[in-house]
Amino acid sequence: MKSSSRQPRTSFPGAAQPSIAASVALGDTTPENPGKPAKRVLDPIERILEVLFGLIMVMTVTCSFSVAGSGRADVRSMLIGALGCNLAWGAIDGVMYLMSCFSARGRSILALRAARAAVDPVMARGVIADWMPPLFASVLSPSQFEQMRLQLMELPEPPSRPHLVKDDWLGALGVFLLVLLATLPVVLPFVFFRQPMLALRISNFIAVAMLFLTGYAFGRQAEFHPWGMALTMVLVGGAMVGLTIALGG
Repeated sequence: MKSSSRQPRTSFPGAAQPSIAASVALGDTTPENPGKPAKRVLDPIERILEVLFGLIMVMTVTCSFSVAGSGRADVRSMLIGALGCNLAWGAIDGVMYLMSCFSARGRSILALRAARAAVDPVMARGVIADWMPPLFASVLSPSQFEQMRLQLMELPEPPSRPHLVKDDWLGALGVFLLVLLATLPVVLPFVFFRQPMLALRISNFIAVAMLFLTGYAFGRQAEFHPWGMALTMVLVGGAMVGLTIALGG
């Protein structure tokens, strides 16, 4: 299974609105929180990676399918295997997403408590800086850190333990659906075409096209040569599929 590349959505974005950031970090997503910033349940990079994961998983099934002497029963078995594989891994990945959210919220609570319990501003500054992206922390002055600390001190007492909120469950559902839906374009040719060889060729073409589009979208989001990333994704995705098949995955 792929390792999670998600970053906690709980980093302090800067000195301007630490109370808003901390509220989101602690799971305060109630309608009474007027300062809640608009955000997507899954960001674009997360969606792209989930589609890529589902695509690679289904390709390990379709690319290992032998069309020689295969009949409709064999195709049906392959379709069931492909759908079942991504159904299972989508569910597993959704659970891992929830665990990641739960862990991030727990670390947010610990960070807030540490900042509030710091005996002097210098110690509190270190706690806040550790929780921020290094680039952001590097441009803040001691007075700005102190302003953040004072605003954090004014927040209500954090919950005693982390808890999952609605957006976490919606994100897990999104992860599951993305992994599962990535299966459909690759397996549909086997449903509509009775010749297994033709269906396999069309399926492979669709899979390569999806790898290309996924790489292009990833490159745009990462600000790194979309066309080059698209070609790289085709090569790397194909290599990953071949390695998975070779290792019996």
